[in-house]
Amino acid sequence: VGDNEQRLSSQILTALNRCDLLILTGGLGPTEDDITKEVTAKVLNIPLVFDEESYENIVDYFKKREMAPTNKKQAYVPEGCKVLHNNNGTAPGMIIKHDNKHIVILPGPPSELIPMFKEYIVPYISALSNEVIVSKFIKVFGVGESATEFMIKSIIDNQTNPTVAPYAKGTETHLRVTAKAHTEEEALKMIESVSKEIEKVLGDSIIAYDNDSLESVVVDMLKKRNYTVSFAESCTCGLLASKIGSVPGASSVLKESYITYSNDAKCKILNVNEKTIKNYTEYSPETAIEMAKGLHRLTNSDVCVSITGIAGPDGGTDKKPVGSVYIALHYKNKTECKEFYLKGDRQKIREVSACHALNMIRLKLKGEEL
Repeated sequence: VGDNEQRLSSQILTALNRCDLLILTGGLGPTEDDITKEVTAKVLNIPLVFDEESYENIVDYFKKREMAPTNKKQAYVPEGCKVLHNNNGTAPGMIIKHDNKHIVILPGPPSELIPMFKEYIVPYISALSNEVIVSKFIKVFGVGESATEFMIKSIIDNQTNPTVAPYAKGTETHLRVTAKAHTEEEALKMIESVSKEIEKVLGDSIIAYDNDSLESVVVDMLKKRNYTVSFAESCTCGLLASKIGSVPGASSVLKESYITYSNDAKCKILNVNEKTIKNYTEYSPETAIEMAKGLHRLTNSDVCVSITGIAGPDGGTDKKPVGSVYIALHYKNKTECKEFYLKGDRQKIREVSACHALNMIRLKLKGEEL
């Protein structure tokens, strides 16, 4: 809803007529167009009052820089509300109980909204019910949303509690398994039963659960084996190394990484034979394999991965269209290469290529006894 008093009033009234809990986010800033709490208070016929503690928090937030006079506006709250201290910004949150309705008002920026929701609102909502709703996320890679849904159709068709909801999320398909029960422990047991059925069907396509990511899973697998990994990237231009580097503790496994975008770099750094590029082009299994072998000679890492391909939008041919990507993995003195024919724009092809490389590492290590 825009910062418009008439439309916002209308939406608040409509929502309160059909729900017991209303959550509004955003519009708590210091400027004139930030009108969420003002309009809410007007709709509920509650005056705004100055909250000294909120003002002190705002002043403290600005203790090392100049505070604008307009920020004082943020210290006014609806009378009788529960004020929620903002540890990451200036706008306090509010909970208003009015005519057996619960109205929650929170700041909009995610860095403020999410911590405040977790700290204050989750416990508040939990206390309003004698049941809990718990969800587990199963993350799938390499199988699209519709194909995943088709594979587990019988499980979805028979769902009541828990429920299973598939949806696309970037390069992955996520399955949200949700159960309703009297306790979290009871709900988790229900979820585990359905999850095991899903795992039997999807098998190795499942890459992670809940807050884990493909890259965090790979880093964890490498750590457990005390392995190091190195990358030689052409079309992904450092994206693969960046994904691994985003995981806390990656420094213990990521040894070296090279961006060998040009043919000259492939030959000089990785010792790829010029004849290989001339005979098979830089976009080929032969080149990818030589890149991975050269990387191993250079770094002596336990796992060496190379990527080369055509990310587009130009450079494709009839024989090798845009999206042709070759990923080689050198591991235990053996080198294998997989060919992928990917769809999408340049950025999507690069992103999916990096994920396929990570998944190749995951699958290789998964098949190995610890």
